[in-house]
Amino acid sequence: MTTTETTDTLDTLARRLRGELIRPGDPGYDRARRVWNGMFDRRPAAIARVQGAVDVVAVVDHARETGSELAVRGGGHSSAGYSTVDGGIVLDLSRMTGVWVDPQARVARAQAGALWGDVDRETQAYGLAVPGGQISHTGIAGLTLGGGVGWLSRRHGLTIDNLVSAEVVTADGRLVTASATEHPDLFWALRGGSGNFGVVVSFAYRLHEVGPLVLGGPVVYSLDDAPAALRNARAALAAAPDDVSLWLSFTHVPPHAPFPRERWGKAALAVVPFCADLERGPRLLAPFTSFGRPLANLNGPLPYTALQSALDEVDPHGNRYWERGDYLADLSDAAVEALLHGARSMTSPLSEILVFPLGGAIARVPAGATAFGDRTAPWAVWVVGQWTDPAEDDRHRDWTRAVSDSLAPFTTGGVYVNAIGGEVTEARRLAAYGGPAKLDRLRRVKRRYDPGNLFHLNANIEP
Repeated sequence: MTTTETTDTLDTLARRLRGELIRPGDPGYDRARRVWNGMFDRRPAAIARVQGAVDVVAVVDHARETGSELAVRGGGHSSAGYSTVDGGIVLDLSRMTGVWVDPQARVARAQAGALWGDVDRETQAYGLAVPGGQISHTGIAGLTLGGGVGWLSRRHGLTIDNLVSAEVVTADGRLVTASATEHPDLFWALRGGSGNFGVVVSFAYRLHEVGPLVLGGPVVYSLDDAPAALRNARAALAAAPDDVSLWLSFTHVPPHAPFPRERWGKAALAVVPFCADLERGPRLLAPFTSFGRPLANLNGPLPYTALQSALDEVDPHGNRYWERGDYLADLSDAAVEALLHGARSMTSPLSEILVFPLGGAIARVPAGATAFGDRTAPWAVWVVGQWTDPAEDDRHRDWTRAVSDSLAPFTTGGVYVNAIGGEVTEARRLAAYGGPAKLDRLRRVKRRYDPGNLFHLNANIEP
């Protein structure tokens, strides 16, 4: 796509906006162009900080008419850098953060610039929640459109399984509602098809009773004890109901109490079992929390909002990230050994290997009900290289690739679209969208709503 921006065209766009158009040289431009992943230091021709659906229509119309490359930014958390662009227009939704809860209908409507912390804060005022992300500064839009896996997903499904409707600005500048009864083809595609079909300006979610207190928090083991702890967690989860979820993280011991000083900064395994049922939870989580001799056991009652924000400082804005995720066919002993080797070889004290179960309510939704690629995998793995020094890029990216390659014999071949990572190959796109038949259906929807591929800064589905 050729960008044809001029001062005149940008002036025209600025006059159409109720929001703000920020350009190079303007105060705040350098701050406004930053995204979560510090690997992507790009310089847009302008950042349109929109304030409503009409502003979004104006930016979409402008990009289509001028040929400007268009990046859409919700929370700016795209690990592949899709939230920004050199020389084009960034459609920045960050001022559109309103959340409205109907506790009787158990539905929340949220503007697309909201973060999960915004949604959790408002819904928890009524003791309600929707399955969402596990970092509160993640934007709701990107996570939802990719599927959305969170603590509640084994019990209540993916985020998209709880999506009631979405308001969307399409490539021709129309504002439409997508739901089971209105534009159902678009509604199907939005649920797992990433940002390919338009700019969602608001989402309506079905809510569930959760909190305010839940059971969660890490049980941390040394790497020497990790194999036994992993096998125990695997067996305990297999015997547990869908109310129980789990997060396994190869990470590093924080440099503070209650962790032993001699272990600070060393690689470790955090087993993080979760249950929202305070009455049954202690019994259900006992097989996880009472095992072995952990370095620290921090599992217990805590506010759901605290659990949702517990990893915020672990994955901060501005650090450099290189990620890749895959589905595991099982968590076999051989897969455990490969994970342990990856943990022992970590090149950065900020890097992580995350393993979490799927199944439960996720797997009970029929494969063709949404555009989400693969619901059959029992486990997912996410290899996250994180560092701060640009001079170390190659070293840490190589570690991420090496660990992912070592896990290849244990994967299903499917990919979670939000975890494709930095290297978005055609094969991984195909794997993310569930194979040729589903991808063909997605292409048909793409041709209807975005035949010119205006929305291509994503895991792109070419029309």
